[in-house]
Amino acid sequence: MPQYKRILLKLSGEALAGEQKYGIDPVTVSKICGEVAEVVRMGVQVAMVIGGGNIFRGMAGAARGMDRSSADYMGMLATVMNAVAVQDAMETLGHPTRVLSAITMQEICEPYIKRRAERHLEKGRVVICAGGTGNPYFTTDTAAALRGMELKCDIIIKATKVDGVYDKDPVKYGDAVKYNTVSFEEALGKRLGVMDATAISLAMENNMPIVVCNMFGGDIARLIKGENVGTIVQGES
Repeated sequence: MPQYKRILLKLSGEALAGEQKYGIDPVTVSKICGEVAEVVRMGVQVAMVIGGGNIFRGMAGAARGMDRSSADYMGMLATVMNAVAVQDAMETLGHPTRVLSAITMQEICEPYIKRRAERHLEKGRVVICAGGTGNPYFTTDTAAALRGMELKCDIIIKATKVDGVYDKDPVKYGDAVKYNTVSFEEALGKRLGVMDATAISLAMENNMPIVVCNMFGGDIARLIKGENVGTIVQGES
């Protein structure tokens, strides 16, 4: 029996690139969608937010002299490209999927309308929320927190290449220690990199738990079943 009825799954754009530094790797996308499909088959309603860092990152463009608003809009367009790639892979696996963008582009996807997104979820369709929040200066982490609360999700799952939150980078440091649970205050105070500060603050104010886990190996499905997987970020008990 699934532990959660409706989830918001946050994926980084870089995850779609696989072993390559840039772009979209179809094999990796298919593998990720296989993990999501397992959750959908359990009867869980799945909304997704995908970053655009594998194509263009707004802050990186701004750091190189671009106007921040222009750079962020380019990053939002990159998230739409990723969303369409994931939609294609999900539907190849037999799961109806809809892309709803905060930036209107009717020839490619539907506009993001809260009630429409909820209706798709109720009908068992996977909903991919693209285009960030539709506003510059906000990251896709913040978009994930916002959509998670708007759509009344039970939990936000941030799927990454590591299996949880550590006190330092486990790839660089062999003695890195994994946290099983972290409070919102700790995540902010220690800058643990769970999500950006705006997203964490938003989740904290609305008591929305965040779980960080591995995107591969069935961890997302195990988490949905109620197993102790990854690191949970929540309010202090």
